[in-house]
Amino acid sequence: MCGIFAYLGSKSSIKECLNGLKLLEYRGYDSAGIAAIKNNKLIHFKASGKIEALEKKINLKDLKLDLAIGHTRWATHGSAIEKNAHPHFDDKQNVAIVHNGIIENYDILKKLLISKNYKFRSDTDTEVIAQLISSNYKNDLVESTIKSLKELKGSFAIALIHKNHPNEIIAASRESPLAIGFNDKKTEVIISSDPNAFSGRNLNVIFLKNDEIAHIKNQEIRIINLKNKTLKKTFEKINAKNIKFSKKGFEHFMLKEIFDQPSTIQKAYLGRMTENEGLVEFEDLKLSKSFLSKIDNIIITACGTSHHAALIAKSLIEEKANILVSAEIASEMRFKTPILTKNTLVIAISQSGETADTIAAIKTAKEKGAKILSIVNVENSSLSRISDSSIFLKAGIERSVCSTKAFSSQITVLYLFAIFLSRLKSMQKKEAILLLTELKKIPSKVRKILKNTSIIEEKAKKYSKFENFFFLGRNLMYPTAMEAALKLKEISYLHASAYPAGEMKHGPLALIDSKLAIIAFSSNKKTYDKMLSSLMEARARNAKILAFATKNSYGIEDIADDVIWLDNTIDELSIFPSTIAAQLFAYFIAKIRKTDIDQPRNLAKSVTVE
Repeated sequence: MCGIFAYLGSKSSIKECLNGLKLLEYRGYDSAGIAAIKNNKLIHFKASGKIEALEKKINLKDLKLDLAIGHTRWATHGSAIEKNAHPHFDDKQNVAIVHNGIIENYDILKKLLISKNYKFRSDTDTEVIAQLISSNYKNDLVESTIKSLKELKGSFAIALIHKNHPNEIIAASRESPLAIGFNDKKTEVIISSDPNAFSGRNLNVIFLKNDEIAHIKNQEIRIINLKNKTLKKTFEKINAKNIKFSKKGFEHFMLKEIFDQPSTIQKAYLGRMTENEGLVEFEDLKLSKSFLSKIDNIIITACGTSHHAALIAKSLIEEKANILVSAEIASEMRFKTPILTKNTLVIAISQSGETADTIAAIKTAKEKGAKILSIVNVENSSLSRISDSSIFLKAGIERSVCSTKAFSSQITVLYLFAIFLSRLKSMQKKEAILLLTELKKIPSKVRKILKNTSIIEEKAKKYSKFENFFFLGRNLMYPTAMEAALKLKEISYLHASAYPAGEMKHGPLALIDSKLAIIAFSSNKKTYDKMLSSLMEARARNAKILAFATKNSYGIEDIADDVIWLDNTIDELSIFPSTIAAQLFAYFIAKIRKTDIDQPRNLAKSVTVE
């Protein structure tokens, strides 16, 4: 959450910061700001709302400066108003700082600084860092930063400047991602909390680890620790020169990313399966087959949409590989004491690879000796760097806050991994061939849905009048219903609860009346008859029912008010057509209700705070 972008080089630093912040805006868009040094004084611009509001305040003609730091905010401490926008300053206006993360002991430090007559102007924890550095400053910016960081508890990625050091930027990280990019001649140095902001450039990149500090002065980069000792850091070459973000004619990034899915699902399995042999192989898998064949316990941890993928993976792996699997919400797992053995595998799932709760959970597991496999979309992410091995989704950058193509890619990879483990156990070649053959048919089934969006849009118009929804499913259709309900909540701001259909009579049935809409996922053959029975109970209480069902399903038309028909597939893959149709359903309802689809209120793409 939040985005940091800083620039030191020959181009207009403020213009570069604005462009960088636009690439990071999906990480937070409550407010934004930029600070720079002009004529030995700090100058700054701030605005509540999105980057465009900040841009209107800046006249670039008078601001050809070599150095600037910028920030786009997702509010943690303090409401989303201009005074709480970053950068923040000390009360002498000497230090400017941008910060991602949370300072846990900010209140203690703030009271201490107030007792020393420091005056605070914002409600944020970030301002404490600026004031602390100022209080420790004795003409050496590096030393004052080191001393201050030692006093901080919590997580942070920071970039700061000082008016007395016009050619210097200091950056530091603890439990929060930060990357330093530079061109071969070091005539440009860029600091960013997300390598996505390096788009359009060919750069050498250094990723800061915990309590590492980058001192950038006149294009020279020195990485040090809290003892002020220089560290030898290797850099990675990232060529993002040809990467451009475009909606490709679609009205929203979300819609474009929904339409990307036939391609991204295919990318997730291409080169990883030999269909006629029923075999799956993952490139660069660093966990040995000897270890994987002995696994008797898997813990999958994730948050949000990725947790729904974990629930699906749990069912697939248990059924196919006969391995005990638990799916843990990462924010809860880190406070539990998971049972780990030498034959336990921990799988972490995250689109961004920067999800703070997921990273915290696997660090706890890793400390106890567990092997970690990450399923992640972003290479060079924090999660991939601390895992024993990673399988990448290959879905490409997902710009909409609401995840669509990353989820279907996660399901594809996890489906393949279930088959991979099962072949190491006892799955026969014939069954594996069938499962892989059916997977190859999924992109074409998705294309059929995308060619007939008008039907889904028509149903969305009808159901957009409702304020309350129950999403129901059984077996694999239950996590599918959970994911569909989340999509509707995220972008339309409507109340949507997901339940296993069989649980309705154990309480939720009390809420059903004619003002409630039920969205029923009925594509699972194993539970189809039971699903019809649950829907009959809802219909008897006057609920309006929209069902997602496979073609030629019997009986559903007699119960549901409306049906969206989907192509038939095996139960294990019925998630795909149902999920993508549900994504479109949520999208069209949000569009009708005129919400901000790509950047829904209160949310951010990458949740980097706990």
